Amino acid sequence: MQKIFLALFLTLIVTSPAFAGLNVVATLPWIGSLAKEIGKDKVSVTTLVKPNQDPHLMEAKPSMILAGRKADIIMYNGLDLEIGYLPLILESAKNPKIVPGKPGNCDCSRFVKAIEKQTAVDRSMGDVHPLGNPHYHYSPANILRVAEGMTNTLADLDRANADYYRANFKSFAERLKERQKKWSTIPLKGKKFVAYHKLFEYLAGEFGFQLVGYVEAKPGIPPSAGHVESLIESMKANKPNGILTTSFYGKKESESISAKTGVKLITLPGDVGGMKGTDDWFSFMDTVLASLQ
Repeated sequence: MQKIFLALFLTLIVTSPAFAGLNVVATLPWIGSLAKEIGKDKVSVTTLVKPNQDPHLMEAKPSMILAGRKADIIMYNGLDLEIGYLPLILESAKNPKIVPGKPGNCDCSRFVKAIEKQTAVDRSMGDVHPLGNPHYHYSPANILRVAEGMTNTLADLDRANADYYRANFKSFAERLKERQKKWSTIPLKGKKFVAYHKLFEYLAGEFGFQLVGYVEAKPGIPPSAGHVESLIESMKANKPNGILTTSFYGKKESESISAKTGVKLITLPGDVGGMKGTDDWFSFMDTVLASLQ
């Protein structure tokens, strides 16, 4: 009998999942990807938004609130991108660890250099983010800053594993440095693109191409027929290198404009996991940049 109990005990030890020290909730896939890079087996990561969901239009769900209730830390994009659902999660979760001002509340935008900050905003301008353009996950420079900030946050919460997180960040930074050497050889400088939505400004700034027009005259507002006709005439005359969109931003309208102008449509992943083979942030950026060639 003792042998049977011993065998069962050993089986439980072998088959039980390893304990992850910190329960991380990430709002967006790219944030979850970075958290896994830095935390590895010391964290478990729950991501709230799926790769091909529009992060502007999300609403809080009971499953999100439950995830917040169990979290040791919540990591989010910031710059009001999650304004439609994150405040409700933080309030309804009743978790003092993750409320603003606590170590378990990690606004990743604190670590970035935001562009397009607005001093005055009203609804007539469309879906404008007064704190800055929130789509900085297309920016290697900002992602490095976020990864470092995330590392320090995890190290402060879990001091016993601080050196582990910092070693993982060092490895991440070295991988990014090597990847940037490869990305720098992609001939994008001087190219011109039209975009559906203001998603790619950080990408353009770091890789030297131009955004010469938008299908949306104002962010978040469907384009008028007059604006589309004017854009088509401009594109016929100037022939940009492509129309940039994602699976969840105006693909139908962009396809129509592409057919009328002969300018190719380039559908980019909107986030990590948004296309096959984009399972982490590095492969996400590989796909984005390769698509622009």
